[in-house]
Amino acid sequence: MSAAANRTTGPDHLWSVDEHLEDILATVRPLEPIELQLLDAQGCVLVDDVMVPVSLPPFDNSSMDGYAVRVADVAGASEEFPAVLTVIGDVAAGSADLLRVGPGQAARIMTGAPLPPGAETVVPVEWTDGGLGGGPVSGMRARSLSPEGASGEVRVHRPAEARAHVRAKGSDVRAGDRALEAGTVLGPPQIGLLAAIGRGTVRVRPRPRVVVVSTGSELVQPDEDLGGGQIYDSNSFALTAAARDAGAIAYRVGAVADNAETLRSTIEDQLVRADLMVTSGGVSVGAYDVVKEALSSIGDEDGAGGGVEFRKLAMQPGKPQGFGSIGPDHTPLLALPGNPVSSYVSFELFVRPVIRTLMGLKDVHRPRARAVLEADKALPSPAGRRQFLRGTYRDGTVTPVGGAASHLVAALAQADALIVVPEEETSLEPGTEVEVVLLG
Repeated sequence: MSAAANRTTGPDHLWSVDEHLEDILATVRPLEPIELQLLDAQGCVLVDDVMVPVSLPPFDNSSMDGYAVRVADVAGASEEFPAVLTVIGDVAAGSADLLRVGPGQAARIMTGAPLPPGAETVVPVEWTDGGLGGGPVSGMRARSLSPEGASGEVRVHRPAEARAHVRAKGSDVRAGDRALEAGTVLGPPQIGLLAAIGRGTVRVRPRPRVVVVSTGSELVQPDEDLGGGQIYDSNSFALTAAARDAGAIAYRVGAVADNAETLRSTIEDQLVRADLMVTSGGVSVGAYDVVKEALSSIGDEDGAGGGVEFRKLAMQPGKPQGFGSIGPDHTPLLALPGNPVSSYVSFELFVRPVIRTLMGLKDVHRPRARAVLEADKALPSPAGRRQFLRGTYRDGTVTPVGGAASHLVAALAQADALIVVPEEETSLEPGTEVEVVLLG
């Protein structure tokens, strides 16, 4: 399962961030396409190009409420010398049997209604007396309140050029055009376009289902009372929200106590609704780090090299990591460390790219930028490790937020970037140009 089989590795091998990510992504494939109803496809990635079967608009139509007329009949019209035309009827949106506009005639037309035969332009109602015999009006009255109806005469106070206020057939898209390219993420405008061209379903890669499980007997759910030595479970909420932000359908499982059998049973129960499993906590070397123990017996039932491998990475925070596949469907699993900052940074670096790969996206990583470090003093960094510091990015500069400790949740909440300190750097001086991962 793992590309690690091609590497010379051992239990003491210190993996680089790039090696670990490469190993993960080498084993993950996009989910199989399915046909979904439009609203169910929101947030999904389009598999095929979508071609336009019918032009938009499908016919010439009015962009204004007014009167459909011939250009020659309103040439030279003014308030002092209006053009007086005979109103032959109404053309409403959805009209099929259209009137023909002849010389000296006008048809009262509504926004979106087809331009009737014979008409060459549309005069807005504000340029007319609305058929009332007075000065310019501000709009049409409701049909039920309009004594002049769609008959009588209308005085036009201004001329109109040919096809003024007319939306031409195919002026949006033409039949045979490509409406959307494969690889497009379907948001509200794209779904609106698909509906407009008559598509009720679309072939997409589904949003991956991600199950998030946090571990630790010390964890208590928010709104409950804390006992001695307990803390609130924040990881499962942060990681579930992060998975949704990445585009997944995410399910949060309440904190599981430090019991290998309970954790094993929980994970096995959750596999039925998971395209990806994510755990936090229990991957270090402590006596109560049960994730290793629990996952050691949930390998791929028929997959050579299956199971979960636990590693040490040359990074801070996030040194302990786990990765593999489990269960009969070879479901990918990423085991993240339990400290909140370590967990979240690990998610951004490793889990988010997996989710985006499952979705079928080409660009799976957060954007990166170069920035000038603004700090009061030099920032130390451990030799041989790639450090990720929290920061705020503004106009080409980045300012550290909080310290390097992996429990500083409040500082993480203020950050919108990760400052990348390369493995060979042991100190970053203020004014140094650095690489940043943009989280916003």
